[in-house]
Amino acid sequence: MTDVTKERIFEVLQSIQDGAARIDQKVDGLSAEFLAMRGHMMALRTDLHNIYVTLDRHETRLDRIERRLELNSPALP
Repeated sequence: MTDVTKERIFEVLQSIQDGAARIDQKVDGLSAEFLAMRGHMMALRTDLHNIYVTLDRHETRLDRIERRLELNSPALP
């Protein structure tokens, strides 16, 4: 078995510190990606809301046109 020396302990601690630094970098990268995805999701949500507003406006206009042209079909039994 190898002798435990200060140099060996220092090497082990240095490798642990290097590993922790790599983990920190990866976490920072994942955080940036998460924020980007969140921004895209919020943009999609806004786009979807705008589509619903437009569809509602078109439906209202179509209903008004049908009433004007008396195209309302009688209710089916």
